[in-house]
Amino acid sequence: MKRIFRSTLAALGIVGLTSIMSCSFLDVEPTSVETAEAVFSTVNGAYNAVIGAYAPMTGDVAYGNRISGYFPYDSEDFLNSPTGDDAGAGRRGIARYNTAVDNADVRNAWNAMYRGIERANICIKYIPTMAQYQGGPDLAVVRRLHGEALTLRAQYYFELIRNWGDVPAPYEPTVTGQDFNLERVDRNAILDRMISDLDVAEKLVPWRSTVAQDERITKGAVKALRARLALYRASFYFDPKTSRMERATDYKKFYDTVRVECRELMALRSEHNLNASFEEPFRAIGEYRRDAANEIIFQVGMGGNSSFTDSKLGYFNGPRVTATSSTFGTTTQGAIVLQPTYFYAFAPNDTRRDVTIAPYSIDAAARRIPTTIISAYDGKFRREWSNNTSLKAGASQSLQFNWPLIRFSDVLLMFAEAENESLNGPSPAAQSALLEVRRRAYTGTLPTPPAGYTAFQQAIMDERNLEFGGEGIRKYDLIRWNMLGTKFAQIKATLRDWIDATPNENVPQYLYYTTNGPTFPPVNSYYGPAPATQPAGTTRVNWRASITEARIADIASGFAEARQLLPIPAEARNTNNRLTQNPSY
Repeated sequence: MKRIFRSTLAALGIVGLTSIMSCSFLDVEPTSVETAEAVFSTVNGAYNAVIGAYAPMTGDVAYGNRISGYFPYDSEDFLNSPTGDDAGAGRRGIARYNTAVDNADVRNAWNAMYRGIERANICIKYIPTMAQYQGGPDLAVVRRLHGEALTLRAQYYFELIRNWGDVPAPYEPTVTGQDFNLERVDRNAILDRMISDLDVAEKLVPWRSTVAQDERITKGAVKALRARLALYRASFYFDPKTSRMERATDYKKFYDTVRVECRELMALRSEHNLNASFEEPFRAIGEYRRDAANEIIFQVGMGGNSSFTDSKLGYFNGPRVTATSSTFGTTTQGAIVLQPTYFYAFAPNDTRRDVTIAPYSIDAAARRIPTTIISAYDGKFRREWSNNTSLKAGASQSLQFNWPLIRFSDVLLMFAEAENESLNGPSPAAQSALLEVRRRAYTGTLPTPPAGYTAFQQAIMDERNLEFGGEGIRKYDLIRWNMLGTKFAQIKATLRDWIDATPNENVPQYLYYTTNGPTFPPVNSYYGPAPATQPAGTTRVNWRASITEARIADIASGFAEARQLLPIPAEARNTNNRLTQNPSY
């Protein structure tokens, strides 16, 4: 697969072409002496500027690690590791809903999103003024660049909104001498603007099948993102102005946008479709290629073996490599671990479980050593799946694994959810969409989509949990359903009940494994009582027995309803006297 971020990054200098000065919410410096007129006088200049607008999505501070590895946890699927720095100013404090206003990782992600917005704003302003935009052989090229910039800005604002709520919303490039003390704008107003922008953008960008295959935005990505933003516009959110969960009175109408966008994507299966195998999209990431059915509609392209342009996927998360070897040139952190109840959300015949959850670490002989239930790992981004032997066997923490933002299964489930909400019950089309996701997932008998609004709503909630584990989605789904705090309470109650062995024989106290490797299959079932005595030739691993009160108490230990939002960084507020703080910070 072509990787756009391995091409020239000279466009990073674009942030300075309007004499930008550092300000309260932008971490930018005037680094270029080129004028806007010079940069946007050629198609190549405009292309480089748009590539520069993609760049803030990559690297440690954004989707390469912090936004993908810290911000979505703790949740119903996975937790950030209980070891390490849990203090408010530390990284893992983010996952515990216990972060501080001076947390550098919160600040750096905030700044990265605004860098992206600034660069997109420059492109959005100047590309339509180009001579090539008025007609001629390059018209389609520059129109696409314009649409990409609009889409990138929408994604950056979406990430800001779901993590910080109301935020400053500049829609024009910054200029010397302007007032940088911008007030926070209501998140619904920003979403309305972005939904409108994406309606424009989808008319400007091409379908995937008509252009080179790389990570650049195409029409499917625009339409899927527009559906996602409309779904969030229809959902619950914590409002920092009222300090409670709210839902707009006009929320119902936004489901129509979701339905329209998803239905159009569902009708063009030659562009994007479900793979026959649930594992395929994630194997494709590890093998540096497009998945066979183009199921990944929108992704962040990583590369360059740099903390600024690459990702820590497969190093920070995934099965932990405990010792170096000829196969693995470095140990890995394995810092995303299983929420124990999540394992049992999967039916035994659900093939997604063994892709999503990796209950093993990897030793010096590259063997899969079984773990306890509280130290099993997320499995969709595995260093062992990389087919770049030099990267895998090297000492680098960066594997060039892309981060998927939207898959086609999300389109199907967004459509089904919106149909149910709009019609106060599932249509046959909604049931069919849900069934399509399930048919791919299960072997043998699969659950039949239910009728009735409430039962179908619960089925969608459950299916999204099983489908998107470890992809940074579940926490935000629970927030938009106003269920995050309730879910944590349910999980902790269940785990405390599991400590009592009597009523929980179907979650075994121990697992026994053969000792001949290299994969160490379990002797007893995950779904039944453990043998009364240890079978000969096996090794025992604590399963349910690994759960302790201390581990339960650590899950989302600082959670409060207001803490669903991150704090506005102290640095931003210190330089902007109009920027208010989120409640509870």
